Amino acid sequence: MNDSDGGAGHAAPRKRADARRNERVLLDAAAAVFVASGVEAPVRDIAARAGVGVATIYRHFPTRADLIVAVYRHQVEACAEAGPALLASGATPHAALGRWINLFVDFLVTKHGLAAALRSGDAGFDTLHAYFLDRLVPVCAQLLDAAAVAGEIRPDVDAYELMRGVGNLCIGADSDPRYDARRLVELLIAGLRLPR
Repeated sequence: MNDSDGGAGHAAPRKRADARRNERVLLDAAAAVFVASGVEAPVRDIAARAGVGVATIYRHFPTRADLIVAVYRHQVEACAEAGPALLASGATPHAALGRWINLFVDFLVTKHGLAAALRSGDAGFDTLHAYFLDRLVPVCAQLLDAAAVAGEIRPDVDAYELMRGVGNLCIGADSDPRYDARRLVELLIAGLRLPR
């Protein structure tokens, strides 16, 4: 009897872990589709990318607004977790910063696509910007500090200022195919390097 109770006790956490993993797959798929096709992309495209039925998406996220908020939070968390992982990867701190900024640009592309929804007046959206800053500015600061301590970049770069600059370079990238925001961001990050 104890064995079956123990088995039942283990089945619930496993199911929760599976449910969390499935939700991450849905959110990754939604983020990728939003980056490629915009926030108004058909739910069937997200379902196809995730390898699930449309009903599964609606079961997890009953409205598009629910999905948008979840993607936003998911991407913020992925960006926040990537910073320390990149620093621990063995790359130079400047290279880690560059890779993190690339992830941040992907997030910004999605975020700019979500802008209309985020300004819709829904109270649930009001706290997202503060959440974004609270989670990502310290990560950017950690990457900048590591690169400055390593003597790779100038020490006076402010994380918020850099993130705002990157964000400004990304504005309009979706409306002009000749505008390459990623190239400009790469030039900005390269420009942080101290001369050798």
